[in-house]
Amino acid sequence: MRKSRQILVFMVLANFAFLGGCASTQPVTMTDPENDPWEAYNRKIHSFNMKLDKAVARPVAKGYNAVVPEAPRRGIRNFFRNLSFPVTFLNLILQGKFQDSLTATGRFLMNSSIGVLGFFDVASDVEIPYHEEDFGQTLAVWGWKDSRYLVMPVFGPYTARDFLGRSFYGYFHPISYVAREYNNYIPMVVDLISLRAELLPFQAEIDAANDPYVLIRDAYLQNREFKIYDGEPPAPDYDALLEEY
Repeated sequence: MRKSRQILVFMVLANFAFLGGCASTQPVTMTDPENDPWEAYNRKIHSFNMKLDKAVARPVAKGYNAVVPEAPRRGIRNFFRNLSFPVTFLNLILQGKFQDSLTATGRFLMNSSIGVLGFFDVASDVEIPYHEEDFGQTLAVWGWKDSRYLVMPVFGPYTARDFLGRSFYGYFHPISYVAREYNNYIPMVVDLISLRAELLPFQAEIDAANDPYVLIRDAYLQNREFKIYDGEPPAPDYDALLEEY
C-alpha cells in the first residue's frame, strides 16, 4: 500500500515538471500545424492535466513555499539541478560536445564539494556555464529535428521524440535510480514539489492567456528548439510566413 501511494504521488506531481520547459521563454504562437496534428486529443489531455494541477500540485506547492524559506528553497533546487549531471554528461558525449562535457564535469565537482553537495551554486559565481542536455536533444542532433507535439496524461507536454528520450533520462538520473532500486520516492517527490513551487509566479500568465493550451504548446516547442540549437535557433522563414498569411 505504501508503494502504491508513493507512485500515485509521483504521477500526480510529475505532470507539472513541464512548466520548467516553458516558463523561461516568451511563446511564439505560430506553431506549424504539422507539429500538432493530434490537437483534438492533446487538448483533452491538457484540460485533464490542468484540473489535476489545480486540485493537487498547486496547493502542495503553495504550502511548500509557505513553510520553507526562500534561501533553503533555492538551495534545494540547486541540489537537484546538480544531480542531473550524469544525464547531461552522457548526452554531451553522445552529441560529440567533448569540451562541454569537461566543463560540465568541472562544474559538478565544484558544486558538489565547495558548494556542499550542490546546495550552493558556486560554479555560476565564477562563471562556469551550466549545460542541460537530455536524450531528446541528442536525437534531434542526430537528425530527428521535427517531431509531433504530444500531451501525455499526468506527465504533460512532450514531442514524440522527447517522450522517447525521457526513458533514457529516467534510467540514468540518480533520483530515478534511487526510486527504482531502493523503492524510495521521497527525493523524487521533493524534487517535483520544489520545481512546481519555483514556477508558481508563472501561473498568472497561464491563467490570463486567451488560450492556455496554445501558450504552453508554443512555449514548450520554442524552448525545446532553443535548447537543441544551444541558444541559437535558426531564424524563422519570414518570407514563407508572409506567403502563408
